[in-house]
Amino acid sequence: MTDFFTEFARSLPSVGRGVVVTLQATALSAAVALAVAFAFGLMTRSSRLLVRGPARFAVEFFRGTSLYVQLFWLFFALPVLGFRLEPMACAVVAFGLNLAYGSEVVRGALNAVPRAQWEAAVALGMSPRLRMRRVILPQAWVQMIPPFGNLLIQLLKATPLLSLITIADLTFQMDQLRSLTGSTAEAYLAILVIYYAIAAGMNSLMRATESAAKTRLGQDAEAS
Repeated sequence: MTDFFTEFARSLPSVGRGVVVTLQATALSAAVALAVAFAFGLMTRSSRLLVRGPARFAVEFFRGTSLYVQLFWLFFALPVLGFRLEPMACAVVAFGLNLAYGSEVVRGALNAVPRAQWEAAVALGMSPRLRMRRVILPQAWVQMIPPFGNLLIQLLKATPLLSLITIADLTFQMDQLRSLTGSTAEAYLAILVIYYAIAAGMNSLMRATESAAKTRLGQDAEAS
């Protein structure tokens, strides 16, 4: 135990770099996943089959296939077809698309906004874009935050796959430390603790975001 913690203290800079890489991959992938979720969520509400159909197919495809396989396909198979992405780009695209089913969160939250709110915005003469931005989305966003928080934690828990495509993330750095010290139990326990700490921080951030969104709507932020 002493040898492991001594080496752990010496390796803190490299472990810190691993944490930064993990956080970067999580943040970038979350941005892609959020954009995809809104795009597909809005498309699946369309009355036109040519708009709704491709979005539904894409969501079901990425939900029904393994993230592990999607990541490896982008990293190993795509270059065979003449396209090559950097390892981090592969990870961000794979993670972001795999969470395309976040579009169901968007669709459900928009559908949950009372019909009277839509009709009132129309009665005020607002354009579709304006009523979505000023009336509908602020109310729907409050309902999206908790499930999006769960998806964010799920995304974080997928990041150990980064080490499989040569990215020196937290898991990679800790595995190097495990190989150096031979302390398997201590190394993996440390990984669990660090991931838990990061997840707890993200959870607090999402709760604060939800509280701020509710306050802007004049709702009781302490009610949840």
